[in-house]
Amino acid sequence: MIKRLFILIILPFIQCSTPEETEVLVIGGSASGIAAAISSARLQVSTILIEQGPWLGGMLTAAGVSATDGNYKLPSGFWGEFRDSLVAHYGSEEKLQTGWVSKTLFEPSVGNEIFQQLAKKEKSLSLYFHTNLLSLAPTQNGWTAKVRTEHGEKQIKAKIVIDATELGDVVKLAGIEYSVGMDPQDKYHESIAPVKANEVIQDMTYVLILEDYGKPVIIDPPAGYDASVFYCSSQSLLCTGAKTMKRTLWPPDKLITYGALPNNKFMINWPINGNDYYSNTVDLTETERQAQYEKAKIKSLQFLYYLQTELGFSNLSLAENEFPTADHMPLIPYHRESRRIKGLVTLTVNDIAKPFEQKDPLYRTGIAVGDYPIDHHHAAHPDADQLPELHFFPVPSYTVPLGVLLPQKVKNFIVAEKSISVSNIVNGTTRLQPVVLQIGQAAGSLAALAVQSNTTPEHISVRTLQRLLLEQGGYLLPYLDVPKTHPHFSAYQRIGSTGILKGVGMNVGWENQTWFYPDSLLQKPELEVGLKPYISSNHLPIPKSLTNDNMLRWIKELVQNEHPSRPLPSWSQDEKALIEHLSLKDFEGPRSMTRGSFAVLFDALFDPFESNRVDITGQVIK
Repeated sequence: MIKRLFILIILPFIQCSTPEETEVLVIGGSASGIAAAISSARLQVSTILIEQGPWLGGMLTAAGVSATDGNYKLPSGFWGEFRDSLVAHYGSEEKLQTGWVSKTLFEPSVGNEIFQQLAKKEKSLSLYFHTNLLSLAPTQNGWTAKVRTEHGEKQIKAKIVIDATELGDVVKLAGIEYSVGMDPQDKYHESIAPVKANEVIQDMTYVLILEDYGKPVIIDPPAGYDASVFYCSSQSLLCTGAKTMKRTLWPPDKLITYGALPNNKFMINWPINGNDYYSNTVDLTETERQAQYEKAKIKSLQFLYYLQTELGFSNLSLAENEFPTADHMPLIPYHRESRRIKGLVTLTVNDIAKPFEQKDPLYRTGIAVGDYPIDHHHAAHPDADQLPELHFFPVPSYTVPLGVLLPQKVKNFIVAEKSISVSNIVNGTTRLQPVVLQIGQAAGSLAALAVQSNTTPEHISVRTLQRLLLEQGGYLLPYLDVPKTHPHFSAYQRIGSTGILKGVGMNVGWENQTWFYPDSLLQKPELEVGLKPYISSNHLPIPKSLTNDNMLRWIKELVQNEHPSRPLPSWSQDEKALIEHLSLKDFEGPRSMTRGSFAVLFDALFDPFESNRVDITGQVIK
């Protein structure tokens, strides 16, 4: 008995004094955190993920935001895998389309279950739940983290750390420079930014997951309840219009069915005078944060009481079997904004709006794609009418560049989730769940590649990571007309990432789009501009007539001129063999060449993607 007691007493001290070693440490089981951890482990790199709570998935699950925004036609990488898992669980895509705000809606508990199952399959991944980070210190070859687990304190030594927390808390511990709030207009020359900087961040929300009980289940009136606060949350004779913020007011039933979930549940994440709550908790202590979170909870419960008593939805109340919490509320609030690091590059609204006109062609370094509008929530701020109008600012679909994941000066550290190096305005679209899942996948893959190469993440070639992401079903560029099931998807992605042929971006209503137009005819002026970084000044002139036979002959001669030591493959010598090898349809000698045929031929023979490296800013390395 005494011996057993002695062991129990000294066990925490043994755990603390004997560091556990891992190659990659992911801090935070957020949407990007679980994507990063699984992606790293799949490359047979030892990975530990620590999470404060019991769930995986962050805003998608623990915060209850189980209606995804955007990327319905861009099922890139881990996001596509997660969506496929939801389809498998519920039986069809149609069964995910239960509400009108999204085409992918699900129960938060189901999302968590999927992430947990995916994680359990990875032998190289260890999960630590109910674990808090206490300190983080750099070492000669990585980091030492001190954590508090359910069984006491311990140390974890890691080569690379990934910050996947909701607010970028590890960024601060690591001494990385960051920004909070709105950037001034002259910082990134964004015309819609405010003239002066401020510390205003987006509203947060304690999401409500409701269930229809088939009978009145009205909660007790929450403290401080005032029905007038919510009069303008939907169409109502009581709404004077003073609080509408130029937003459309929907009928009450639309408010409810907005986030209708499978199995007769409803997600209430209502930005129009609903349950959004303003508080900048980024740099508060944990105690101060929790005090604000309680206020946000009360705001949401007040809104629930309003829905029940004023709008007639008395049969709806908090789902009792959704979250493992005593009050049936989500485990965490939904944070739309966090710290934003000063990275090796910063993605601005100009990079998204006009990617081919910027000094640095960041589009060449893409590791994730998004197509959701720039959406900022500021209506709950007390001075909302004085803030810039950033709601659904129109931009094309876009690519997220690799350099936003890497901080300046600090080594062996990768940033994911919402703390990547973007401007405040751009955060309004990169924060969305499908994009964040892809960011996590890129972060985990980058960390694993660095470990395998015995180097630091910034020394991994852009093209090396991009090649891996393509193999994993990821998109580098958001081509709407070339799904990843297309036989030439990878070739189009690679050629697009060189800039030799450029996509066409546009905004159509709520949709942000980019088209590759593979069936359109090849144009000589575009080709001359696109090829400049990749061929010498004395290159062979492009033929006047861009027919298939002329261009095939020219590409072969160009390869011999630019890369004389590279042998041409045998299948390129015979047109029939070439057509069969590259799966080119309707490839006849005298016919005018299409963009798609050129992309496939040039990718296969000249191989500019692999032959010409690019730096972190997208400049071609000669």
